[in-house]
Amino acid sequence: MTITQVGSPSRGRRHSVALRAGALLVGMHVFVGLLTLVWLPYDPNAFTGGRLEGASLQHMVGTDRLGRDLFTQLMIGSRIALQVGTGAVAVGAFIGVTLGILAAFASKWLDDALAATLDILIAFPTLLIAMLVVAASDQASLWSAILALGIALSAIVARLTRILAKRVLVMDYITAARTSGSSWPKIVFIHVLPNIWPTLSVNFALQFGLAVIAEASLSYLGLGAPPPNASWGRILQEAQGTVYTAPLGAIAPGIALVSLAIGVNLLADGLRERVDDRLGDR
Repeated sequence: MTITQVGSPSRGRRHSVALRAGALLVGMHVFVGLLTLVWLPYDPNAFTGGRLEGASLQHMVGTDRLGRDLFTQLMIGSRIALQVGTGAVAVGAFIGVTLGILAAFASKWLDDALAATLDILIAFPTLLIAMLVVAASDQASLWSAILALGIALSAIVARLTRILAKRVLVMDYITAARTSGSSWPKIVFIHVLPNIWPTLSVNFALQFGLAVIAEASLSYLGLGAPPPNASWGRILQEAQGTVYTAPLGAIAPGIALVSLAIGVNLLADGLRERVDDRLGDR
């Protein structure tokens, strides 16, 4: 009987397959999103065909209830999903890493207070927090959705950053750096952040997928990017009344959303295994 050892070549190949498959799926959406900046099959707001037409050579995915090309709408949806995912992760990372580092360096009572606050925020669903932030703004927009999702995701990032940073701060090389007179900012940027960044990057990939799904949910509820932004969630919302007569209008954005979410999760899983293998070799 053959026993596969941890870190064996066969396990490494499985991780590599997940990483490559995730990179391929995400890369396809990145390519489409960038392509929309220079080319689109049709004007996204032009009525280029009849209402609810099926797939054809002129309209690869058919048309919507207004006669607009659905494939063009889906392409723009890829760009919006990438914008929201990247923006939300950037906002969440900035707020979360900052709060997590401050909590790790804070006094015990302040650290405990911040930890309790983060636990309370994490207990609330991400979508609910995002809805409250969007509702508090003047009007729903793409940027308000990005800000809302970034704030909602920051609590998870802050908690993870705090845990990882506190582990690093008890290491011998941190004690040596403090003894040699290194300032706290120098310790953070030279020692703490480089050591926790690999694990944080995996979490950021997962947060990206959560942000994309949450934005689609917000758009479906009318709290995301308003028209004429062709968010996948808004396309699904508009297609719900014609799902039996023209199912492709609901199936196509659903497939696009699922493919990006699966791609991001596979990419995150591959990155996580790479990080685990690297940490295991130390």
